[in-house]
Amino acid sequence: MTLSVYNTLTRQKEPFAPGDPGRVTMYVCGPTVYSYPHIGNARPAVVFDVLARLLRRLYHLVYARNITDVDDKINAAAAAAGCPIGDISTRFTAAYHQDMRALGVLPPDVEPLATAHIGQMQAMIGRLLARGHAYVAEGHVLFRVRSFPGYGQLSRRDQRELLAGARVDVAPYKEDAGDFVLWKPSTPELPGWESPWGRGRPGWHIECSAMSAQHLGETIDIHGGGNDLIFPHHENELAQSTCAHDGATFSRYWMHNGFLNVDHAKMSKSIGNILLVRELLEQAPGEAVRLALLSAHYRQPLDWTAEVLAQSRRNLDRLYGTLRDVAGWEDEWPAAAPDAAFVAALEDDLNTPRALAALFDLSHAIRRSGDEGERRRLAAQLRASGELVGLLGAQPEAWFTGNPADGLDAAGVEQLLEARREARARRDFAEADRIRGELTAAGILIEDGPEGTRWRRAD
Repeated sequence: MTLSVYNTLTRQKEPFAPGDPGRVTMYVCGPTVYSYPHIGNARPAVVFDVLARLLRRLYHLVYARNITDVDDKINAAAAAAGCPIGDISTRFTAAYHQDMRALGVLPPDVEPLATAHIGQMQAMIGRLLARGHAYVAEGHVLFRVRSFPGYGQLSRRDQRELLAGARVDVAPYKEDAGDFVLWKPSTPELPGWESPWGRGRPGWHIECSAMSAQHLGETIDIHGGGNDLIFPHHENELAQSTCAHDGATFSRYWMHNGFLNVDHAKMSKSIGNILLVRELLEQAPGEAVRLALLSAHYRQPLDWTAEVLAQSRRNLDRLYGTLRDVAGWEDEWPAAAPDAAFVAALEDDLNTPRALAALFDLSHAIRRSGDEGERRRLAAQLRASGELVGLLGAQPEAWFTGNPADGLDAAGVEQLLEARREARARRDFAEADRIRGELTAAGILIEDGPEGTRWRRAD
């Protein structure tokens, strides 16, 4: 099957055809590092990590995900903390890296810092001024939206409304209300760089355009991010990049993940439902958080609840339990290919719900099979499939040993199982049944077999 992706620009699913199959390029907007990442920040990181893994099976990929380390939110956080701005950006860049590693997100090939590309931003602004797409006003440099007839094509917004000021901050120095800032002046206490237009700092949108061009080229294959970035950020990127590069296509495909809500409500500081990744990692392993993020199709909204996370953990218990029950699959795993139905689902616009269903079908097939050779082969295939989406990377025994369930850790489970074995040996079946009930109440299922008693968490 050929890889197909949904292109936000055309509003349809299209076969993926890169400009150069020998060097596929993808740029994803990364974090603005002023606070700890929340689960909404994690969704695009995980989604585009899966896409990067899939693309690397097919092509040589160059994947860039930036760090925005100059921004008014960072300035405000530094002022509130009474520390230098660089302390805030350094601290929360490290926190982002730590949390994404815990979710199994692989590092991008390139991770440019905005502050390291001020010269490229100024050069791009200079080209826009020279071509009449930008103008200087009261120490600001602004993009002249009316100079680009295609403005609004990505977000499907009417340019006349935008120029009239719909949902755009109005400033007296703008020619049109929809014009956006490329460069703005900095007061002495704010970060700033010398420029032909005075000491100042870049606007948010120009940062990504300059970094993408520097590391991936004028035209890229895929630009990704969350739905909230379509307007104005990606719309503005598209406009300024196209105009700075004499009409060259900026991105062949635009991909956006859906919003993430918490208990049916939008995440908001005002209602206090912001879920930090590090808080969730205290409740469940990172792999369970990752699976929960992949449980819905990336373009659809995801409603995060405690049950979504608990179910993801139980699902991983089932898959790891299948691997644990098959001896010798590790010998066949290095040469194993992912399941064909699983790969086909991913190649159909990252259909992770259908891909995960294929994983469980494979798990069921392993449990049904009475042929040990086939069980080993399918188990290796299960492991190879999981790896493609960043799952099943732990040793099965380590998964069960390292993750307590409902306050009962692996050592506690084994202690109760030993007490049950002793009760059965002395034919105290009432006590053995009582212990089984205690384990069941803690979410632990036990299975007696010829090789002894095994345990797993309830599905």
